[in-house]
Amino acid sequence: MKKLLTIFCLLPIIGYSQQLNIHNYPQDYFRNPLDIPIFLAGNFGECRPGHFHSGVDIKTKGEENQPVHAAADGYISRIKTESGGFGHALYITHPNGYTTLYAHLNDFAPAIQKYLRTKQYEKERWDIDLPLTPDQFPVKKGDQIAWSGNTGSSTAPHLHFEIRNTATEHPLNPELFGLPIVDNIPPVVYEVATYDMNRSIYEQTPQMLSLKLKNNLFVPIKTDTITVESNLVGVGINVKDFMDGSDNDIAFNNATLFMDDSIQCRIRLDDIGYNVTRYVNAYADYKTHELNKKWIQCLFQIPGNRLSQIYEYENVQKGTLTLDQKVHKISIKITDDKANTSLVQFYIKYTGKPADSLDCKYMSTVPFTVDNANILRDPNIWFSLSEGRLYDDICFKYSSKPDPLSFSDRYQVHYSYVPLHLYFELNIKTNKQVHEMLQNKIVMRYSDGKDEDGKAAIATEQGWYKASVRNFGTYWLVADTVAPIIKSMQKNGANLASAKQITFVVKDSLTSVKRFRGDIDGKWVCFEQHNDLFFYKFDEHCGHGKHKLVFTATDENNNTATYRLNFTR
Repeated sequence: MKKLLTIFCLLPIIGYSQQLNIHNYPQDYFRNPLDIPIFLAGNFGECRPGHFHSGVDIKTKGEENQPVHAAADGYISRIKTESGGFGHALYITHPNGYTTLYAHLNDFAPAIQKYLRTKQYEKERWDIDLPLTPDQFPVKKGDQIAWSGNTGSSTAPHLHFEIRNTATEHPLNPELFGLPIVDNIPPVVYEVATYDMNRSIYEQTPQMLSLKLKNNLFVPIKTDTITVESNLVGVGINVKDFMDGSDNDIAFNNATLFMDDSIQCRIRLDDIGYNVTRYVNAYADYKTHELNKKWIQCLFQIPGNRLSQIYEYENVQKGTLTLDQKVHKISIKITDDKANTSLVQFYIKYTGKPADSLDCKYMSTVPFTVDNANILRDPNIWFSLSEGRLYDDICFKYSSKPDPLSFSDRYQVHYSYVPLHLYFELNIKTNKQVHEMLQNKIVMRYSDGKDEDGKAAIATEQGWYKASVRNFGTYWLVADTVAPIIKSMQKNGANLASAKQITFVVKDSLTSVKRFRGDIDGKWVCFEQHNDLFFYKFDEHCGHGKHKLVFTATDENNNTATYRLNFTR
């Protein structure tokens, strides 16, 4: 594969005279926010579970605590700390209409850190979101504002950096602002997928076509011409981009689909708002990703995909190809953020076989459609999906089986490889008497066949419980009377004079830790959370001498555990 990555495909395509609207972003206005060269672990527009990646992930040499600098003049307009998401994050508003975001940080610059700590102790909570005024923390380009880290939903040390339109708050593609990034490697296209567009994308398995690089073209390994049994065909691509000096794969910037040298569809990934980012589940073939771990990016728009701003079409079918029984040439031009280009070419022929329609009755299932409300009502389970929940029509299926250890049957509510856009309320009735002491301890458990999760369920009436969920899969009711388990990383009575922090590992078996608190000598101290780790970095609120720490953790069903630790500083 390394040989593939050194070949440049810079071939023009007949008819490629129009392009998506290209914004005139300021060049060289923003500097590299780090002192080290930019190597990317991720870039804008990458497909991620439930969202498009909204910025660039800049490598920090596998280390934490690299100095982070303001990318341009402006003022710090927001400080946010949270256990997931961006972790420790700073936002800088700039006078030219853009805002930059710096995420997964460790500590902030001293004055900012002191202000944050003051507010945390005032509110007695560490997860906080603080808006700031222009006169509080003005910055100049190059001022150090923080140190890089691995906080929030980060899985390795790096800096997540975004450039947003201040007015719309839309993340924009930072690579289009002239950041000093060296990339001479074109995208690599591994496979092409074709779909029968007479059927739902979730009620079929795409025809996969493996590719090879030959004469500067990515072409099919076995045959140049493929046959399809549908007159309406969608095309998807399994493609990865790369950059010099990094082993991580990243996303392309734009793709254009041609049939017989005529443009059918263009996609450009440079402006995707957080309000529409979940449509990544419709932009990519979610089913294939869940079953085979491949991101097939679709050069067509399925019915429930309302992510309209990244597409332009030259046909009325939103990228779907209408075929006769002639052989047609299909070309795909894929370009990355630095204009490195690759070209795919193959031929396609429709066999003339009449297209099959989606017949759910034949499959002993119920049709659920995109443009209507869809309801399941059974004596012991019911829910309603309003319009906009589904991305494509499905043949809905559900079943149940007894579970003597639970308070309900286990209900398979369709398949977890079919995504939903919005939450819905799932209602399940208990099949046995729930003791009065357990009525506020019921959990709705969930399984996608690989992992299990759960959330506290709310009692409604006559044995019914409900929870807000956003996935198909298997659901059932259990009781939760077990408090979180707290494990101390320090021995009771330990001398911590040379330690930097106190750390606990806290886990809950059925739900999650909803709230926690640490008190030293009866006063709140600032414990933080990172996944299962809960830690307090020693500050002026814990001086020298002997101390008593009380740490509590409470789960979603209000089961509370308490740990008492005596220590000396």
